[in-house]
Amino acid sequence: MAFNLKALLGMLFVFIGCCSNVVFLELIIQIDPGAGNLITFAQFLFIALEGLVFTSKFFTVSPKIALKDYAILVLLFFGANVCNNYAFNFNIPMPLHMIFRSGSLMANMIMGIVLLKKRYSLRQYSSVAMITAGIILCTLVSSGDVKDNTHHSLRVDTSYSDFFWWSVGISLLTIALLVTAYMGIYQEVIYKRHGKHPNEALFYTHMLPLPGFFIMAGNIVQHFGIAMSSEPVAVPLLGAIGLEWKFPLMLFYLLCNVITQYVCISAVYLLTTECASLTVTLVVTLRKFVSLLFSIIYFRNPFTLNHWLGTVLVFFGTILFANVINQLKDAYQARVSGKQRFDTAPKPKKVQ
Repeated sequence: MAFNLKALLGMLFVFIGCCSNVVFLELIIQIDPGAGNLITFAQFLFIALEGLVFTSKFFTVSPKIALKDYAILVLLFFGANVCNNYAFNFNIPMPLHMIFRSGSLMANMIMGIVLLKKRYSLRQYSSVAMITAGIILCTLVSSGDVKDNTHHSLRVDTSYSDFFWWSVGISLLTIALLVTAYMGIYQEVIYKRHGKHPNEALFYTHMLPLPGFFIMAGNIVQHFGIAMSSEPVAVPLLGAIGLEWKFPLMLFYLLCNVITQYVCISAVYLLTTECASLTVTLVVTLRKFVSLLFSIIYFRNPFTLNHWLGTVLVFFGTILFANVINQLKDAYQARVSGKQRFDTAPKPKKVQ
């Protein structure tokens, strides 16, 4: 079997980029849970600037897909990202956020049945039922311990309870889940029509929505002010050469989050081009589980036995849906039978 260095690097950077991205996201949320719009804007701006230089080459490269076809995709992508990050402003803990986002297969099936009139196997229906049950269980358990996590400088008295705002956060995550699923279907339609152009799509889906952030400009500026006023920390590399320059801690976390988000997205794109869908599913699912474990252990997020039961249902349901176990078994049997054929093949006779 040929050694695929690109695939190995893709797997490595999925874990490094995506796991560290979640860590920096949680570090930001601990300081300012309402920074979702600021985080989304920073991520979009960074990836748009990178694409402007290296993909579009300052708009000298014509897009392979018409901009009008990108319009709906951009609206869906923008809406889903804003909802996902803004949900932290409504008392949503990080573990629940990760578990909820792992329900993408459930949303994909719903959209497939409603829009494409698809029919699925009993195994797939069973796996989605497990994922749904796991998400509902984790959500119900988390609903019993809702706390207001708004930044102290923005906290105001309201007649609505913490549970009400938590319900708003759950609604945002649900909307983001369904919008992302519909976006996947629409993406397939575009790719069938024009072919796959991942780098171009990455650039335009991040560049075109930038004007939409003007709607949230007040909120973004407000939370950027919180980031700038966060605890200053010395930059170690500058300290080594005798320069004492301090940097706001939250701003440092934000920069790290943006960079690791780019590494994560790029690694996943690389993995999808170099590996089979089975491998991608396994790597991404395992990465999510590692991120969840790190969040629970390192950040000491409350996680009960019921949370663990819900998590097992979600992740095992994902593995079952992708038919990972049977595919691994088939791959192993094919490898063994291939080796046996090689071993039993007649050996060439030696020339006297």
